[in-house]
Amino acid sequence: MKQHTVIDSPYGPLTLVADDGVLCGLYMTDQRHRPPEESFGDPDDTPFAAAVEQLRAYFAGELREFTLDLRLAGTPFQRRVWQELRRIPYGETRSYGHLADALGNPAASRAVGLANGRNPVGIIVPCHRVVGADGSLTGYGGGLDRKRRLLHFERGAGSANPPLC
Repeated sequence: MKQHTVIDSPYGPLTLVADDGVLCGLYMTDQRHRPPEESFGDPDDTPFAAAVEQLRAYFAGELREFTLDLRLAGTPFQRRVWQELRRIPYGETRSYGHLADALGNPAASRAVGLANGRNPVGIIVPCHRVVGADGSLTGYGGGLDRKRRLLHFERGAGSANPPLC
């Protein structure tokens, strides 16, 4: 059974979705590949206490690594990419090519990018930490402004809520 709640964040409202009490989605407003609202289940805050607590600590600069149980629905390749994303240290970035190499398939950078874009649990599975080969900011489901702000925040260059560019 799916349930959802919406919380405020420095990056706008975040919709958290759980399946049988396990976090399976974190979606931003206007996010690319955001599922339809009717798929989120009933509104209910109950299964989200740990996720809300960890997100608040993250946004306060007190948490660098999430320790939440996740239920990520995707292909085996997508799940491998998302697992690799969780290995990118806080405040650092990796290129799509680097992730493809880490997965043992250097030619798969485009497939890594597609899987990255389908990440159902943004921020917690830090797809915002992936950049182009030259270090440039490339696509982000939550928008490049949010990506820039998240990276800025993690690098300690300012508050969690700098103005949108």
